[in-house]
Amino acid sequence: MLIAFQDALSLLAHLDGGVVGIVLVSLQVSLTALFFGTLIGLPLGALLATEEFKCKKGIIVTLNTLMGVPTVIVGVVVYLLLSRTGPLGSWGWLFTAKGMIIAQTLLTTPLIAALSRQILEDSWRIHRDSFLALHLPRLSYLKWLVWDCRFSLSIAILAGLARAISEVGAVMIVGGNIDRSTRTMTTAIALETSKGDLPLALALGMILLSIVLMANLFTFAVRQIAERRYG
Repeated sequence: MLIAFQDALSLLAHLDGGVVGIVLVSLQVSLTALFFGTLIGLPLGALLATEEFKCKKGIIVTLNTLMGVPTVIVGVVVYLLLSRTGPLGSWGWLFTAKGMIIAQTLLTTPLIAALSRQILEDSWRIHRDSFLALHLPRLSYLKWLVWDCRFSLSIAILAGLARAISEVGAVMIVGGNIDRSTRTMTTAIALETSKGDLPLALALGMILLSIVLMANLFTFAVRQIAERRYG
């Protein structure tokens, strides 16, 4: 076991090309999915937090359910959509990074939407009467709410990043774990561990933990600075 750790550290120290390629694919897929998940989930959460309409409770329950849906189910659904006989088969995105981005976007969007709804809803209860009294346009008070809760919303976005970058099942099904193409850190760790290549699996695991840790430290630092500056 000690030898495996030493070999893993050696791979990291020499910036092994295979390790770097896997990390870059993971970051490309996860960060792109996080961008689209935030782009869709944040406005959806804001709408659910501030508006009253029919089926609102049903949508909230659905989002909360999708937060915990097994990732392999999402993978199977996206696989069927992108397969040759599926409705999106003509795109040719199965076993590509684009297909993996779709799968991870479907995983991150409900999570970000549900968390941001709860955060914005608490702020909306406090400021609702003021906004209505001022007769502010909907877009104006939504922008203000998002800006007022920006540091708390960073937690929702961070949760989306963790959901995306740590995902295994869906990207394994949709991406196929193809070397130098669709192999991510999580799928490579699963494959290399099953093959007995522990140094590579450990090296990728260290990088994955470091990325999540740095994201958490960055969010924590931003919140601390904001609390000191704005109270």
